[in-house]
Amino acid sequence: MGRVFRTRSIMPGVIIASVLVLAGCDSGQPGGEQAPPPPEVSIAQVLSKPVQQWDEYTGRVRAIHTVELRARVSGYVQRVAYKEGQEVKQGDLMFLIDQRPYRTALANAQAQLDRARAAEQLAGMRDKNARLLMKDEAISREEADTRRTTYTQSAADINAAQAEVAHAKLQLEFTEVRAPVAGKTSRALVTVGNLAVADQTILTTVVSQDPIYVYFDVDENSYLRYSEQERDGKDASPGTSVRVGLANEEGYPHAGTINFFDNQVNSDVGIIRVRAVLPNADRIFTPGLFVRVQFVSGSKENVLLIDDKAVMTDQDRKYVYVVDKDAKIQRKDIVPGRMAEGLRVIQSGLAPDDKVVVAGQQKIHPGMSVKPNEIPMAAL
Repeated sequence: MGRVFRTRSIMPGVIIASVLVLAGCDSGQPGGEQAPPPPEVSIAQVLSKPVQQWDEYTGRVRAIHTVELRARVSGYVQRVAYKEGQEVKQGDLMFLIDQRPYRTALANAQAQLDRARAAEQLAGMRDKNARLLMKDEAISREEADTRRTTYTQSAADINAAQAEVAHAKLQLEFTEVRAPVAGKTSRALVTVGNLAVADQTILTTVVSQDPIYVYFDVDENSYLRYSEQERDGKDASPGTSVRVGLANEEGYPHAGTINFFDNQVNSDVGIIRVRAVLPNADRIFTPGLFVRVQFVSGSKENVLLIDDKAVMTDQDRKYVYVVDKDAKIQRKDIVPGRMAEGLRVIQSGLAPDDKVVVAGQQKIHPGMSVKPNEIPMAAL
């Protein structure tokens, strides 16, 4: 009985001691855990300004002159006089065809001309004598007429011989195959010792380099808009402007002008072919390259612009974080447009007075309080 009494008297004391210990632990941190400070983010107010409208297309680079260099006389190639892939000037020697048969033909034609001239000289003297003899009636009229006809024929023979000489000289000249245009050469398709057939054998190709053409296709609605602008006389100067960028370039660093619209719309697909001309002094453009093209469209329009780094992706949706007046994060879904002056055009989803988070998005979420650091959008 005494042991049981002692156990019951000890239990309330243990409970009281435990409560005091717990109370002592709580008293060591009277304020609980400290809340972390709000994260710092960079924000910028949406930029609203007028910008020039540009329509975007894809195109291909084409050379102004593309020439398949063919042999104009038949013969065996004796010399390849250019370096494959180099640029040549108009008139530079590129191939030499064996000239010996053509030199022989020229010599023969020259001999025939000399013979015709000698015959003409003899016929002329005989005709002159016939006219003198006719005065003394020492020759018949028939004989005189024959000599006169022979003299006339000999003059015609000279003309024919001169034409043969000119043809032989031209054939000899054609054995020297020269560049018809200035440009860059391809590989030699026929090498030394091979037969080149006149007007059939392609020796190489030459493509011009500067300036260069860019072809692209415009839909018929845009074409009608461009035509209306031209008729109204609006933006006459910039209306023919294009900007071009290569696949490995940012933006559209190259400027050109439109110099040709095709004469009909392709009714199957509803497009019309357009051509622009660009300078290519530094040889950046090579025929066949894919390019991105911007074509000036209409006058300037007021648009909303933000830094492209502020745009985030959620599956198939684009959104940005904005900071409200209480310094809390809000998410806004947007419809982004093209790039303009280094910034992204926003078609819908933002207001001009919105302040967009442009740096620090990885540490925030909607509803979170932040410490905003405002910077100008144009300074990004």
